Amino acid sequence: MSEQWIRDRLGICSWSLHAKDPADLIGQMKQLNLKKVQLNLGPVIEGGAWANVGAELKKAGITIVSGMVGSVGEDYSSIAAIRRTGGVVPDSRWPATHENMKKAAPVAQQLGLKLVTLHAGFIPQKEGDPAFDKVVDRIRTVADIFKNVGCAIALETGQEKAATLHRFLHALSRPDIGVNFDPANMILYSSGDPIEALKLLIPHMKQIHIKDATGSGDPEAWGKEVPVGTGDVDWPAFFGVCKQNGYDGNFIIEREAGDQRIVDINKAQQLLFASASKVV
Repeated sequence: MSEQWIRDRLGICSWSLHAKDPADLIGQMKQLNLKKVQLNLGPVIEGGAWANVGAELKKAGITIVSGMVGSVGEDYSSIAAIRRTGGVVPDSRWPATHENMKKAAPVAQQLGLKLVTLHAGFIPQKEGDPAFDKVVDRIRTVADIFKNVGCAIALETGQEKAATLHRFLHALSRPDIGVNFDPANMILYSSGDPIEALKLLIPHMKQIHIKDATGSGDPEAWGKEVPVGTGDVDWPAFFGVCKQNGYDGNFIIEREAGDQRIVDINKAQQLLFASASKVV
C-alpha cells in the first residue's frame, strides 16, 4: 500500500473539529491537507450558519463523502446509560428518532450523499428474540427512509460483538445496509478484538473510521480514546486485512477526545502512511 493510496481515501469527521461554521471547518481542513469529510447532519438540519454548507465545501474543493445522523436523547455518560438510551432500541425515544431520520433524509439528498452512518444501539444477541426482531424492523424503516433519496446506511460498530452484528446484517438481508467500522469502539466497549471483528465484517464494509483506544478491562466501564498509534489497534495488521479483502472505501479519521485535535490528527495521518507502507 502506498501513501497516495491512503491519502486518496482519507477524510475527517466534521464533529472532530468542533467547527463553529463551514468557514471554520474549511480552514481547519486546509491545515490538515484533507479534502474529504463526513458531515454531521444535525447542524445542517437546524439550518442557520450551516444551511449552505454543501455549496461552501464544494467551492473549497472539499467532498462530502458521507453523513452522520444521531438518535434522539442518547446519553454517553456511561456504558449503562448509552445501553438504555442508544440508537433505535429505546421504545420511548423511537418516535422522535424516527422523525429525526425523516428530517435528515432530504438534507442528505440535497447534499448529494450516497451514505449516512448511525448507531443502531445495543442489538440483542439472539435472532428470534422479540427485541432483536424489533430492532431489525426499525433499522429497515430507517433504511427505507434513506433509500427513497438514493442513500445507503451503515451501522457503526462497537456496541455489540462483531458476531452479533454479523447475524443482524444477515437477518436484515439488504445490500443498502452495511457497516461503518470503528476499531476503537470495539475496545472502548470491550466488544472484542478489532482485527478479528474486521475480518468478519469486512464483506459488509461501507466506510471505516480511524480511531484508537485502550481498554478498561471492565465491560461496564469505558476504555480511553487516545491518539492514533498510541492505543491497542494494530494498524499494520488492520491495513493488511483491508488489502487482503480488497477494501476500496474511505478511511475517515475521528477524534472525539483531547484538546489538541489538529496536532493529533496530523500525527494520525503520518502513522497511517507509515503503517500502510508496511503492507505489501
